[in-house]
Amino acid sequence: MARAKSPRNGNTRNKQVATAPRVNPAPQVKKNSSPLDLEAEIRRRAYELYEQRGRTPGYENEDWLVAESEIRARYNPQQSA
Repeated sequence: MARAKSPRNGNTRNKQVATAPRVNPAPQVKKNSSPLDLEAEIRRRAYELYEQRGRTPGYENEDWLVAESEIRARYNPQQSA
């Protein structure tokens, strides 16, 4: 009966590779982003503001305007000064 092949170095155990823990990197600022990307970021930030306020309805426009000014200032820092 034929024997099973083994690695040439004689080590038959699988070696585990160490991996670094996943870390969420800081958002990258893109200077040439499309309007859809900006709108999605503004929408996410406005929702964060809504949640921070305790999900109180009636401040949608204010949340959107604050989020929009924050996101646009991040992409155009010279215009926000």
